[in-house]
Amino acid sequence: QVRLVESGGGLVQAGGSLRLSCAASGRTFSSYAMGWFRQAPGKEREFVAVISWSVVTTIYADSVKGRFTISRDSAKKLVYLQMNSLKPEDTAVYYCAAGAFSRTPYDYDYWGQGTQVTVSS
Repeated sequence: QVRLVESGGGLVQAGGSLRLSCAASGRTFSSYAMGWFRQAPGKEREFVAVISWSVVTTIYADSVKGRFTISRDSAKKLVYLQMNSLKPEDTAVYYCAAGAFSRTPYDYDYWGQGTQVTVSS
């Protein structure tokens, strides 16, 4: 069984920064990509970023490109999402997920419980 635990969410003013962390435990992650998704109230879950484990390849949603950075510490089984220049439209629950290197939520096998990010204007 795989367990993912997010942390680092909170309330921040527009233009500010937050860093989310995702701690993984359980099975080896050598074959898993790690993604971040978010879901705002009344909206579908949307892709934010993904990073591979074996080769450092990343993909970002257009809405966060240039502002967010995904990274990982393979030895510690940690994944980070550095969020800069935050906007009110970034407000959502952010989820960490493990699965295929994909933008599609259905390609991910394991999910964390989510962490709330609120950006005030």
